[in-house]
Amino acid sequence: MRRLFPVTDVTDETAAAGGADAREWSLAELAAAYAYPEPGPDGPAPWLRGNMVSTLDGAAQHDGRSQPISCPADMRIFGVLRALADAVVVGAETVRQEGYRPARARAEFAAAREAAGQGPAPAIAVVSASLDLDFSLPLFTSPLVPTLVLTGAAADPQRVAAAERAGARVVVAGEGAGVDPGRAVHALAELGHTRLLTEGGPRLLGQLIAADVLDELCLTVSPMLTAGDAQRIAGGPSVTFPRRFTLSSMLEEDGFLFTRYRRA
Repeated sequence: MRRLFPVTDVTDETAAAGGADAREWSLAELAAAYAYPEPGPDGPAPWLRGNMVSTLDGAAQHDGRSQPISCPADMRIFGVLRALADAVVVGAETVRQEGYRPARARAEFAAAREAAGQGPAPAIAVVSASLDLDFSLPLFTSPLVPTLVLTGAAADPQRVAAAERAGARVVVAGEGAGVDPGRAVHALAELGHTRLLTEGGPRLLGQLIAADVLDELCLTVSPMLTAGDAQRIAGGPSVTFPRRFTLSSMLEEDGFLFTRYRRA
């Protein structure tokens, strides 16, 4: 892996040709490269980053899954971003399609998480209006930390009870049946989850963008073409004015670009 941006004393022709910087980065180096912002004088504030992958022609999935357009380096970064987060926010459809499991504890990050006041693994926070979820899955019955289910105040009481019986913690983040993205971020922060990560899917990411609560996007550009009618990384209604983000960093390995953008 090599750093393309920001330019440093090792980002030169030697590195570009496969020199000292073109190597596999350690997990500690990746964690430093993707560190969350330091708390301000008023204490920790919620910071929501997204992590998505897209092909050159804009596909976020192939055959309904993101794995075919990913790579080992992308999965290493995926794991590091999870290890840095307090909670991973994910849409119900992605849970169903990707076969989500509980986040696991990783020995390499145990000391850092303890020092940061974090649990052994991030909580998974599932956003669902209908609560049409299989609560017998390990995601709900056997996580290291209880799975959170974000839903609206008008959610079916029987489905809420089923989630709670399975061991999930139901968090109301909307007045009606749906979830208000801004309220969801605030509710998670009140639970102590300020370092937030969303892995989509596209519909949820689109809702977060429309609500203007996304602070950062970590986008892997996959050197693949798929054609077809696959979803983009974000869906749903368009915003009134495009949101401007600024390039913060860019890494490269085997033709994959690992970009990091922050709100301007």
